[in-house]
Amino acid sequence: MRDSRIALVTGSSSGIGLATAKALAASGVQVMLHGLEEQGTGDPIAQALAQEFGVQARYFGADLASAEGVEQLIDATVSQLGEIDILVNNAGIQYTANTRDFPVHKWDQVLAVNLSAAFHATRLVLPAMEQAGWGRVINVASVHGLVGSANKSAYCAAKHGLVGLTKVVALEQAANGITANAICPGWTDTPLLNHQIETFASEQGVSIEQSRLGLLHTKTPYPSLIDPASIGAMILFLCSDAAAAITGAALPIDGAWTAQ
Repeated sequence: MRDSRIALVTGSSSGIGLATAKALAASGVQVMLHGLEEQGTGDPIAQALAQEFGVQARYFGADLASAEGVEQLIDATVSQLGEIDILVNNAGIQYTANTRDFPVHKWDQVLAVNLSAAFHATRLVLPAMEQAGWGRVINVASVHGLVGSANKSAYCAAKHGLVGLTKVVALEQAANGITANAICPGWTDTPLLNHQIETFASEQGVSIEQSRLGLLHTKTPYPSLIDPASIGAMILFLCSDAAAAITGAALPIDGAWTAQ
């Protein structure tokens, strides 16, 4: 077994992905960061991570809306760091509209990035994990992988699909030392939520801070946005030996959203 694990975290230039990359790097894991930023923008993020935690960290920009983009990211990770032990499928996009008016190209894009990319990345890393007899596949789904919300047909369909994919991989790989789990966050302090906060503020005629609290209370009694670092800490735990029997789970971190 190698002295240190190697992780690929998709969508890790900010938000939950970056918090997860930091948690893994702090534990000594070598990390490939990913985003849509140009190489010159992403490289400094990886360099800062490497300097802070004393690990190898790289950045690779790729559009995960196509299988080819996912393959390029996997190939870059393996060539620069080595075979992937930990795959965190975190990259995601959002678009909201009533189902009858939902643009077809937006449906296809949301499904491609939020669901198909995770499938392609998973199928590509499993052979090496099987050979090593150890692996972690962690899919950052959403509370919308467990419940629905109006105007989010594509997002809910993709995240429900991601939870289903997680369960199948867990069943197939349980005897091979490989676990697969889904994290299902609620309202989280990430750039993905900013547009919804701004829209809510405009519709309600309130400030951004009032909008933030108002949006929270439409779904959950928890009074704050979830800190991405807490999600990173949960993912780090799922990578530990203590979590070897936790597989096929969809774990909500949602401030009691799904308790209602």
